[in-house]
Amino acid sequence: MMNNTEYYTDKICIVTGANSGIGYALSEELLKRGAIVYMAGRSQEKIAKAADQLSAYRDQIRPLIVDVTQQEQVQNGIEETAAEAGRLDLLFNNAGVGGTIPFENATLEDWKTIIDVNLWSVIYGVYAAVPIMLKQGSGHIVNTGSIAGIVPLPFQALYSLTKYGVTGLTESLKYEFAEKGIHFSVICPANIATPIFNKAIDGKAYGELRIPDDAYPANKAASFTLDRVAEQKGIIVVPDNPTTNQWRRYVLGEAEAEEQLLQMARDRREAYETGGTYF
Repeated sequence: MMNNTEYYTDKICIVTGANSGIGYALSEELLKRGAIVYMAGRSQEKIAKAADQLSAYRDQIRPLIVDVTQQEQVQNGIEETAAEAGRLDLLFNNAGVGGTIPFENATLEDWKTIIDVNLWSVIYGVYAAVPIMLKQGSGHIVNTGSIAGIVPLPFQALYSLTKYGVTGLTESLKYEFAEKGIHFSVICPANIATPIFNKAIDGKAYGELRIPDDAYPANKAASFTLDRVAEQKGIIVVPDNPTTNQWRRYVLGEAEAEEQLLQMARDRREAYETGGTYF
């Protein structure tokens, strides 16, 4: 197997949600490792600004303006990229929104919005990329899920539904295409220091940026993730530490994990009812 830098050298990559957060960090790390990166986002202004911040790699950057909630735009963007570059080596379906909200406060419009952005966008990307990769006999699709896609976090029912969907889709396809030359990985980040904590389900920023004290730096998360992707890991939990290993304890049905989730529900309910912060 190639080393963790060679895996990306001169590879054609698409990263959605590339103008900020994990998408931006992944783009920067891919560029450092020698990849050609199509930085995708729906705002031409934001993608241009992000590309300017990475001007040291300008020869490797290609802007790609696409609204991931629109199937036709995703399809065209991926097909045109593959046609222009001659192939598509890696697709990072990364664009997404957060959603920590009491279930009883969520509207059906909230449900539709978060499913469109977090789940349908991934489906659109996979749907467009798989035929291209099958034809070329190689490729790697990396979908951004969440720790909330392998552990059912309270107050995140909407978000967790979409991320469990991403995890299930990715893991199923990993085995379905294992002998076809296409690899699948799902990134399951815990708290990563990005603006997602300051955005509502509709993607609009609100109030001052609030990031949990235990949040892991985005650049370190990107480096760790790409190392694991190069190793063709399936589920990639970031960071991999005793706190995030809670998911293994949950899957095994350990009482400690159950109590931790119940306590999280109590803490978040209390914070919500008293006007506090409930990440």
